[in-house]
Amino acid sequence: MIRFRRRTCITLGFFILFICLIMMGLKTLRPDSAAFGNPFGLGLLPEIERPSPANTFYKPRKGVQNMEIVTKGLVPLKPIISESEMEALPSPNFNIHVFYYTWYGSPQFNDKYIHWNHPLLKHWDTKVANSFPTGRHNPPDDVGADFYPELGPYSSRDPSVIEAHMKQIRSASIGVISLSWYPPGKSDDNGEPTDDLVPAILDSAQKYGLKVTFHIEPYNKRDDSSIHNDVIYIIDKYGNHPAFYRFITSTGRELPMFYIYDSYTTSSVRWANLLMPSGSQSVRNTPYDGIFIALLVDEKHKKDIRSGGFDGMYTYFATNGFSYGSSHQHWSSLKEFCDTNNLMFIPSVGPGYKDTSIRPWNFQNTRNRVNGKYYEIALNAALLVRPSIISITSFNEWHEGTQIETAVPKKTSNRKYEDYLPHKPNIYLELTRKWSQKYIKEQEQWLV
Repeated sequence: MIRFRRRTCITLGFFILFICLIMMGLKTLRPDSAAFGNPFGLGLLPEIERPSPANTFYKPRKGVQNMEIVTKGLVPLKPIISESEMEALPSPNFNIHVFYYTWYGSPQFNDKYIHWNHPLLKHWDTKVANSFPTGRHNPPDDVGADFYPELGPYSSRDPSVIEAHMKQIRSASIGVISLSWYPPGKSDDNGEPTDDLVPAILDSAQKYGLKVTFHIEPYNKRDDSSIHNDVIYIIDKYGNHPAFYRFITSTGRELPMFYIYDSYTTSSVRWANLLMPSGSQSVRNTPYDGIFIALLVDEKHKKDIRSGGFDGMYTYFATNGFSYGSSHQHWSSLKEFCDTNNLMFIPSVGPGYKDTSIRPWNFQNTRNRVNGKYYEIALNAALLVRPSIISITSFNEWHEGTQIETAVPKKTSNRKYEDYLPHKPNIYLELTRKWSQKYIKEQEQWLV
């Protein structure tokens, strides 16, 4: 009887030890997020696992000067794309530039929503304004956009979002990101400063073989003198990064490019101080020389652009007929003017336009996407004038509904969002890829 009990105890002990070993092995295989599930929005992109705020960090790359921390307490991220996946992506076309915005925020990374809670803007005519609602949007279900992002109302500081954006841009065969930029400490009226995000954008762009140029936004007291300081700051701080875009001129010079939004609000005389060789604070033939591209809205702006010393013009708006510059019918004459005056003409194309989520009275400027046809018509119009560069408005300007970023259908008790149906969420990335490849083939023919 005693021997039986002893054998039973020994057998039971071995069995318990075996169970413990199995449990320890399973624990090492369990994913870290298993206890809590995926963070908001990640089910839509299963290959992305978003780190928590306390476990994310931007580490400055060696050889890049003056890089800053994006968010306190962050750690280096592991790539979310394999080498085979990278090889499957199309080659980047550096003659296609896309306007990109980093002004979005979420509670996880910013302690609050930023820009997704955009206010409803009043019409300048009081009589008209009184006919439309006021207030702010209330994310996450109610965002300041007529479409709903596949990533949800994200933060531009989320490293996984940056990575996902770079992957989408590369998948569309776009080569250059035109980054919306304000000087340190400055931002638009509804956002917060984001210059400290530039290092993370550059690093992620480099990983995907992309380049980054700067779209300098208007800010209080912006003029030729402040832009002079901005150019020095950008080139000194970011100019040595491998992803910093430089345009190769016909003479073989490699110069950084700057898009200047609302350039027409500063006189051509002031611009000449900066951009003409004889200007009082000229950057020409200095280490801070570049390719400076002005925004053309009205026809009269083209002469001011020439006399101000700019190197070219772009049209930005994705609304055919909204302005002289954004009207496809004027692109041929604008290209001819630019060719005659040794300027670059960069037409801006977009998939559509709808900003009634923030300007509820602006329905007359809506341009329906027509299942991608509007975008293809714009791209075809751009190719007809044989430009050296085409710009896309935009990757993610959600407020104005010009985004080519992935979007999903969404309906709440209070509203129904626009969507890309019957197509997939990435339809505008696919269309961009298609036309980028067509653009490359046509450019080869232009050179024959």
